[in-house]
Amino acid sequence: MSCLESAISALRSGSFVVLHDAKGREDESDLVCLAEKITPEMVRQMRKDAGGLICVAIDAASSRRLSLPFAVDMLKKAGNPLLFRMGNKYMRYGDKPAFTISINHLSTFTGITDNDRAKTIREFGRLIARRGGKEQFRRNFRAIGHVFLLSSRGLERRRGHTELSVALAQIGRLTPAVALCEMLSDNGKAASGKEASEYAERHGYPFVEGRQIIEAAGLSQKGLKRAKRGSA
Repeated sequence: MSCLESAISALRSGSFVVLHDAKGREDESDLVCLAEKITPEMVRQMRKDAGGLICVAIDAASSRRLSLPFAVDMLKKAGNPLLFRMGNKYMRYGDKPAFTISINHLSTFTGITDNDRAKTIREFGRLIARRGGKEQFRRNFRAIGHVFLLSSRGLERRRGHTELSVALAQIGRLTPAVALCEMLSDNGKAASGKEASEYAERHGYPFVEGRQIIEAAGLSQKGLKRAKRGSA
């Protein structure tokens, strides 16, 4: 079984995958699982073992179906030039953030507990799985909340963990809604590739490099289309 096949199998079974983007980019690894499969125990593992921000990445088609704008576009429409200029900046590795809004499921209390975040993530993943629309989204979730949503721009335009994790799910014909959390080290920095791969090995999780997903999607390492400055 290939590395990608192992990763897809792990996601399908409700387990984790460790995903590294690239040394020339963030050079970070994320702990990744299918949103619809997440449990409170998995949220706890993400916040304790990984330690970064727990988010859910979805494909562009789902974002359009739910009318989810990029956060920078919301700042622009708010008519506040200062906030838009602050939000419309590229990251040091060359990309704009993939953030849209943050949500809580209506059945949650504070929204931040392991149980609450698992409920929000799982129910949002199920909404994407059944191709639910704006009315179902409105009836069952509130914004602003404690689960941050990310929208993929597609591997043709961006090759961050948002795009890579969504593409991995799509390659495996899984729901394109993936929970992810950056892996941090005790030295105050992102976990090194060695630390992340050793963690994956200890726990029996597949370790996937971004280039493997890019190649499986039929794209080259080069030829990335950049979005024009001033657009998301």
